[in-house]
Amino acid sequence: MSHDLDSSQAHIALPVQAPLEKKPETLIERLVSQHGATWVDESSIEAWSREGGDRVVLFAGDPVQFPEGQDVVVVLPELRRASGRHFEIAVVPREKEQDLARRYGSQRWPSLLFLRDGQYVATLSGMHDWDVYVDEVKRVLALPTSRLPGIGIPLVSANANANSNFDSCH
Repeated sequence: MSHDLDSSQAHIALPVQAPLEKKPETLIERLVSQHGATWVDESSIEAWSREGGDRVVLFAGDPVQFPEGQDVVVVLPELRRASGRHFEIAVVPREKEQDLARRYGSQRWPSLLFLRDGQYVATLSGMHDWDVYVDEVKRVLALPTSRLPGIGIPLVSANANANSNFDSCH
């Protein structure tokens, strides 16, 4: 007995494709999407920093080489809350960090670059115990603006060596 099926009865089994899963956000992407951080690079950081007020730029570093950078990403919004002083947050794309960090005199990862009204304030490097970190952020936010590290020649008083235990060559 033949069991011929007409086209209305034929079923073709197609593989079921699972719905495409959205790639989970990285911690830095979450800092941008949930905490209002801004992406900046060498062409946008100056304009962003001149928008006024206190501003903090995160240099997280390579997450494999500097895993503590991911810890800083997570605690940065909490540091903002705990400091009692609002500041805007920016992050630098990984591939732009080296050049931009060098421009601001930063040589360690992770680092937080503090700017105010377009001017340099200070850089705070590394991950710290919570109480120390909050105190350091408060201290840095209270500092006046200053020149970038490594820019210019420091002035030394003519009497600088008068009280020194070192022999002067002049």
